[in-house]
Amino acid sequence: MGVANAAAPSTAKASVVKEQAPPLGRAAATTSPLYRTGTLPAVRCTTGQIRAGSAASYRAFMTRVNHCLNLAWKTQFNKVKLPFSQPVLRFTTSKVTSPCGRWPGGAGGYYCSSNRTIYIGVFRDVLKSPYAPNHAQFMAHEYAHHVQHLAGIMNYYSQSIWRAKPSTKLAYSRRLELQADCLGSAFLRQISGDLPVEQEQWDAMIDWVVENGHKTWATNDHGRGPSQAYWMKRGFNAGSPSACNTWTAPSRTVA
Repeated sequence: MGVANAAAPSTAKASVVKEQAPPLGRAAATTSPLYRTGTLPAVRCTTGQIRAGSAASYRAFMTRVNHCLNLAWKTQFNKVKLPFSQPVLRFTTSKVTSPCGRWPGGAGGYYCSSNRTIYIGVFRDVLKSPYAPNHAQFMAHEYAHHVQHLAGIMNYYSQSIWRAKPSTKLAYSRRLELQADCLGSAFLRQISGDLPVEQEQWDAMIDWVVENGHKTWATNDHGRGPSQAYWMKRGFNAGSPSACNTWTAPSRTVA
């Protein structure tokens, strides 16, 4: 779940790498240089285990996954000399308000572009399930919104929905969220050596998403279950951002 605030000024600092600015406007989304970066690196990601009901083990696991995401996406951005900075990771036991507004309904966490912060809820219902790949996918999805922000995609999204009619806003939101599903799954593929995702487990995850992925959201702003599954499979099969250009995809795939 990403929450954008286009009015927030950029606070990114220049890297030691000779960088170039990301594309502006529609080009940021449709022809992003990230689509030409190839597969994400196979990062060594020693995540540890999540123990059911243990907030400490959940925080430790998600922190380690976040560290691996930092390494992987820094490499991708460096390939095309785009500026990169790490997001802030904040755990919370309550649905806090951020500079982007209230905690989105139905979300277990979200990314706020205004302060470049990923909020992860440490809630009782979350701690019931120790299934690590599912939580890693969730972390990678929220991190993908940070990637979209750095690449200029989030800004294009914010500009596109400004004063747009409700149906248009939902259509753009689906493209944004489904791209995050895809990018998250591409990362999950590349750490599967350390966080094994067995075929049977992956199939079960996809089947669940097909049937239930859309039920959390009151409006169709994240895509129907089959659409979420479609983009997750694309990302996981490719392990690369090249598979995740939802912005030029046919409408039927982002429904």
